[in-house]
Amino acid sequence: MTEWDKSKLPSRHTTVGPERAPHRSYYYAMGLTEAEIAQPFVGVATCWNEAAPCNIDLHRQAQSVKKGVKAGGGTPREFTTITVTDGIAMGHQGMKSSLASRDAIADTVELTVRGHCYDALVGLAGCDKSLPGMMMAMLRLNIPSVFMYGGSILPGTYKGRDVTVVDVFEAVGQHAAGNLSDEELHELECVACPSAGACGGQFTANTMATVSEAIGLALPGSAGTPAPFEERDRWAAESGRTVMELVRRNLRPRDIVTLKSLENAAVIVGATGGSTNAGLHLPAIAHEAGLRFTMDDVVAIMRRTPYIADLKPGGKYVAYDVHKVGGIPVIIKALLDAGLLHGDCMTVTGRTLAENHESVTFPTEQDVIYPVSQALSPTGGVVGLKGNLAPDGAIVKVAGMKTLRFEGSALCFDSEEEAFQAVEQRAYKPGDVIVIRYEGPKGGPGMREMLSTTAAIYGQGMGESVALITDGRFSGATRGFCIGHVGPEAAVGGPIALLRNGDRIVIDAERGTIDMLVEEAELARRRAEWTPRATDYNSGALWKYAQLVGPAHLGAVTHPGGAAETHSYADQ
Repeated sequence: MTEWDKSKLPSRHTTVGPERAPHRSYYYAMGLTEAEIAQPFVGVATCWNEAAPCNIDLHRQAQSVKKGVKAGGGTPREFTTITVTDGIAMGHQGMKSSLASRDAIADTVELTVRGHCYDALVGLAGCDKSLPGMMMAMLRLNIPSVFMYGGSILPGTYKGRDVTVVDVFEAVGQHAAGNLSDEELHELECVACPSAGACGGQFTANTMATVSEAIGLALPGSAGTPAPFEERDRWAAESGRTVMELVRRNLRPRDIVTLKSLENAAVIVGATGGSTNAGLHLPAIAHEAGLRFTMDDVVAIMRRTPYIADLKPGGKYVAYDVHKVGGIPVIIKALLDAGLLHGDCMTVTGRTLAENHESVTFPTEQDVIYPVSQALSPTGGVVGLKGNLAPDGAIVKVAGMKTLRFEGSALCFDSEEEAFQAVEQRAYKPGDVIVIRYEGPKGGPGMREMLSTTAAIYGQGMGESVALITDGRFSGATRGFCIGHVGPEAAVGGPIALLRNGDRIVIDAERGTIDMLVEEAELARRRAEWTPRATDYNSGALWKYAQLVGPAHLGAVTHPGGAAETHSYADQ
């Protein structure tokens, strides 16, 4: 067993020397031995809760992580943080809490680690915002860290086909249109989510899980196994053993997450038709490391990345299908072989990305993942847009879309509720551009996702006939001509606030433009008349979030980031 020198480890402040006798007495009270107190302390952080299936298995997996930490000569200390599960928060005021929870997760993990002087971290996360939140905390603290995804849900089966929760959201629109009976809707909702785990398509959770391997913070192959499989416990134990090796080597997250590895992350999002939310989360992760990597950088990389994984919502398959053909390493291998990834980036294994995948063989008898030479399309699944309607940019997922240009008339709503009500009542027509504004990071506050509205439109069979733009977000499960992250947002007087019903809007995802056909003199007149809009969130966590949060194209972050640091927690 290693004799640990704690003279440079944070836990010396709570475990070493006669002045720390009171601190050690607390550890004895919890059953620790002298030998365990003398070892490095490893925080095992989970987003376990009973809010949704995404996180329900994390406590079980944490026990295996702790076994791995112990086997590696460390002392694990398990703790939990919050999570807000989008599937349940969706479509009502609760969704305002979702993006804010990402930063709260990072904050609470930071505070727990700082307060107790932990030396290393293994973070387990299952739902959309918990994955980037946990990775942000790792970069912020910069102690040896390993990320582990809790795993995806298994697909449900309805009338002989695989289904996910998105099918249920879209079924609500079919039901409202009279094309689905009460009994059929109930039957679908009862079978769509048959196990623990995060949503099965290449929505935000699986997108960020894919990122965790490509960026180097997770063990290769660890993200693909579905949540209910016992194999996850093996990955958990291995993650615990690995973090102890990182402590020995003093290999830290900022040695791993560099501009080149962030570029790798953006490539794999584009290649898999991943969630537009990556345009928020990758800049936020970079920000924690003191790096500038904006939404513009993300979408520029995606524009030149071929789309090679036929995954929902734009394609046919779910995460379990990727697992069955070899998992995320197969996607990474295909991209490495084509020279699209920086293979020399360091990872938590202590080896480079290329070294980790040198023995991976691309499986040919399958149609889930394609070699780059046979890509589904030459450009990535997500495209950035700019123009006089979005000077700071906007983002759209084009994976699976047939038409990349749309021109129509604005139909404006100042909240998602107003828009959803209009959709339910069919108070819109083909050719409309439905505008949902005052839903940005500050204006919402909280930058809500619009899956209920977009899914209802698809359920009504109108997904190809209208477009939708918002300064809010879209779920990773959204499909169709849906443009999010329009900036500057309406709450700060961005051009989206100046739109009026009937204004002509032209969106061209091929050229990367989004413009309103309104004379500049008329826009100036409207700008002079515009006044800020009050919200009902004038106290509490969402008020605090609205005061701090920055623009979407920079990651909607809430503090100055690594570039402003004057000291490092890891070296205190």
